[in-house]
Amino acid sequence: RGGAGFPTGRKWQFAYDEDAEQKYVIANCDEGDPGAFMDRSLTEGDPHRVIEGLATAGYATGASQGFIYVRAEYPLAVKRINKAIEDAYEAGYLGEDIFGSGFSFDMNVKRGAGAFVCGEETALISSLEGEAGRPHPRPPYPAHSGLYDQPTIINNVETLGNVPMIIRNGADWFRNIGNESSPGTKTFAITGDVKNTGLIEVPMGLTLREIIYDVAGGIEGDKEFKAVQIGGPSGGCLPDKHLDIPLDFDSLQEVGAMVGSGGLVVMDEDSCMVDVAKFFLNFIQDESCGKCTPCRDGTKRMLELLEKLTAGEGEYGDIAKLEELSNYIKEASICGLGQTAPNPVMSTLDYFRDEYEAHLANDCPAGVCFD
Repeated sequence: RGGAGFPTGRKWQFAYDEDAEQKYVIANCDEGDPGAFMDRSLTEGDPHRVIEGLATAGYATGASQGFIYVRAEYPLAVKRINKAIEDAYEAGYLGEDIFGSGFSFDMNVKRGAGAFVCGEETALISSLEGEAGRPHPRPPYPAHSGLYDQPTIINNVETLGNVPMIIRNGADWFRNIGNESSPGTKTFAITGDVKNTGLIEVPMGLTLREIIYDVAGGIEGDKEFKAVQIGGPSGGCLPDKHLDIPLDFDSLQEVGAMVGSGGLVVMDEDSCMVDVAKFFLNFIQDESCGKCTPCRDGTKRMLELLEKLTAGEGEYGDIAKLEELSNYIKEASICGLGQTAPNPVMSTLDYFRDEYEAHLANDCPAGVCFD
């Protein structure tokens, strides 16, 4: 599954069912979340797994051309993927009539220019076609009409890296890891106020408490846990009452968060949640491609309101405006970036509303703002 939790098998089936002479499969390694380097680790450390997974996706869907779309900021990953592709051609794993199977498959690396929005599949396709990396409304979905208007499958690197393991060990082996709704493992990048930061791979369904306290060693300086932001910049911030929630797609969605890219940012008692929301929204607003008004202008207005609040210039009615803008942006934006952009604000309003109200009275409970 990708960050949104859509089953890979169903996506592949859609493309397989399409009657087209040309189909494409793409590995999405456009990892733009701050502090996230899961895809980078896999493409630098084991590029052959990604190549094998992408070729398998091509075989399963009837595609004959694959692309690995990599951030240009990952030069070592680009170098190692290109070397692995070269080795695969020399060994006969890529090219014409692979091992006499009748299956032909070619693969190339394409480098992105660094736009965060190109992690969204329709924006990625636009970039591959040589256009500005801007998303398009869906439907049609890429599995039906994608790159050059042909059926196209886009999977993230971690998904494709799991494919060879599942084929080798069987689906039952994979389903015995994790839980019923979200089988397998997930790689997370855990950062922030914990004793042990870095990449972790854990079974899906492990609780936040187990990850933060058992795997990451607890809060730095033995301070009190305050919140964890899950799913990248557009993820939600969850308080301590949700520490025992399992990390799976369905459970996180129910409480206003998402697995997303797999980023986990842990915050201690000294964090101001209004300032945290401003930090993430600033990133999102800066990375908006500007194509649709709700995301382009809506996030700018929201950021201005948060800047007022953290500067001690908030006015009564600002919180209501934030909520109104959040709902508008969520419902009217073209792509997933815009639709999830309000999440840091909506989740902190849900769980830390008292801090927003305190800022209206020029009081930052954490002592972070108004310096």
